[in-house]
Amino acid sequence: MTEETKEFTSFNEISAHVERTARVLVAVWSGAQEHTTDRISLSQLRALEAIGPTTVNLRTLADRLDMIPSSASRLCDRLQAAGLLDRTESDQDRRQIGLRLTSPGLRLLGELSVHRRRDLDEVLRYMTPSGRKALLHGLQEFTDATTRLA
Repeated sequence: MTEETKEFTSFNEISAHVERTARVLVAVWSGAQEHTTDRISLSQLRALEAIGPTTVNLRTLADRLDMIPSSASRLCDRLQAAGLLDRTESDQDRRQIGLRLTSPGLRLLGELSVHRRRDLDEVLRYMTPSGRKALLHGLQEFTDATTRLA
């Protein structure tokens, strides 16, 4: 019986298998970044993803990236210089600066998403329909469980 088909009997065995599988998923997911990291650094890409299509303030961005605000601000300086980020003053509080992606920043994230989905599609094509269905079911349960834990 191969590891892929054996029954796991303990949470520890399941966790170890999920960890190995997550590494593979991250590798597939990260492979698409090669198409963007020739234009921007990985930390800049993480910032773009943390902002996404919304407007956030500097403190929120720093928290999402687990960095101090001054480092996040320097990162934003580079993104703004590259034309990927705009800073806007709040109408209510001029000390609050909103960060939002420009059209080129959003386009870059869109390209990344297209590459990621293409790479994931390629892997999914090698799975059976029942395997894909089981994967979706398991991922949904996993997502639901993390939501309950939060």
